[in-house]
This record gives sequence, structure tokens and C-alpha cells, in this order.
Amino acid sequence: MRKKTPKLAIIPTNTLKDNNMAASPEAKFTEEKILWVKHHTPKLITFAISRPESYRFKAGQFSRLGFYEGEGFIWRAYSIVSAEYADTLEYFAVLIQDGPMSARFAKMQQGDTILLDKNATGFLLPERFPDGKDLVMLCTGSGIAPFLSILEQPEIRQRFDTVNLIHSVSFPEELIFNDRLAALTEHPLVGEYGHSFRFVPVTTRAANPSGLSGKRIPELLKNNSIEQALHTKFTPESTRFMICGNPEMVKDTFQTLLDMGYAMHRNRIPGQIMMENGF
Repeated sequence: MRKKTPKLAIIPTNTLKDNNMAASPEAKFTEEKILWVKHHTPKLITFAISRPESYRFKAGQFSRLGFYEGEGFIWRAYSIVSAEYADTLEYFAVLIQDGPMSARFAKMQQGDTILLDKNATGFLLPERFPDGKDLVMLCTGSGIAPFLSILEQPEIRQRFDTVNLIHSVSFPEELIFNDRLAALTEHPLVGEYGHSFRFVPVTTRAANPSGLSGKRIPELLKNNSIEQALHTKFTPESTRFMICGNPEMVKDTFQTLLDMGYAMHRNRIPGQIMMENGF
């Protein structure tokens, strides 16, 4: 980021070879099976892998996934879409032209092997907020992934009076989770909290009759469009923001919220904002 901002945990965005893991790989990762792969658009895919019985994570965290490459490995971090209690691990990926991991994902099929780092990590965790009534999750692209996991946690729904999701993409066909979000009203564990969940889809390069369009999330915050769409009023006393998406969006949205009077949340200094870069 060009402007210095408070220290935060971010999802690594570069693909890397981890030669340190070669010394004792069995202590670092497990080999898992691809259970299914779904191509939603030429660039957007979701997939699920087998989950080891010992694998633990908190909604909002990410895994490191990898493949063997020659004598080394190729690794990248992906936020977990699955609920904490799910039997499998689901992920959402945006395929990047000439990206090494994207090339692997594009060819990936059911039954293939993938590597899973044994430890999930990340601090985009709503339970870190000590108070607040309204949770507002702002995301672009695959930044929706950790929020999909959070939405299936009953304790989060119990904790906040309202849980609000704003997902911004370029075109309507990229809003691939609309049906999944609508189905939450029938979810056996969180369906009873359906009245408290509000979803606002945003498209920046095409009209969107079911949500907002034409502007990025920072602009929609500045002109109060998001508040109006949610039929609420944001205040430092009651509103807690979580941001996940491309680095420019995260930086600009964070600065917008600072200008509006909100502060970064720290363990020793409670605030109203948590954020994480993601793709």
C-alpha cells in the first residue's frame, strides 16, 4: 500500500515455492483429494477437498493449498468457504491468466491430489470485536469467501442484531453465490436468524436491478447508498466493519471509514474495523 496503515494480517497474494517444507513434509501438510470442481464462469471456480479429522479452523481463516512442483512445492493461501463444522473444505478461486496456481486449478478434476498445510491461520474473526450490534461485511470478488463461512456460524448470528453482506463484482454473472445466500433462510442451524441477514449485491460495470451499481464500495459508503440499501444508520457505537477484497478496495475502503470517524480494531485498543487482502 502506498500509504502507511496499521499493521494487519493479510492473505498472501503471491505464489511461492516453499523449500523449507522439504526437510520434513509429513510434519507440515497432508495430501487430500479433490472431491468436486465447479466452473461458474471462465474465471471463477469453487471446489471442495477432503478434510482431515484433525483439521481445525475458525470461520474467517484461510488455508494454504499446494502442489508438488519438481523437487519443491507451489503454495498459495485461500480463505475457507466451509462452515467450521463441515465435513469437507470448500474454496473459491479466481483464475488469473498465466498464474501458476490458476493453471493447476484450470485442469483440476475430481480425484486429483492437493496438498493442505495442517494449520489454518488468519485474524479476520468477528469474535475479536468486544461489542457492537450490527456487523457489516464489505467485500469484492473472492473476498466473499471468509464471509460465507462466517454466515453459517450460529454464534455469530446470535452475537449481532444484524449481519450485513455487501459483495461487489464487475458484472452480474459474477454474483455466483446469490442462490446460496438466499438458501440460508432454510439452513438448519442459522435459518431462524434469516430476519437479521441483509445482502446487497453491487456491480461496478453493468446495471444491477437487484442491488447497487456503477460505483465502488468506498463511493457507496461516502454517499450513504449502502446505509440506505440496508435501511440503517452506521454509527461508531453500534456498527462493526469487516473488509476483504483486492488491495486497492481494502485500502480505499479503510481510508473512507477512517474519514467517517471509525478506527482500526486492535486487541488492546478496541475499534470498529478489521480488514484483510484477498483475491
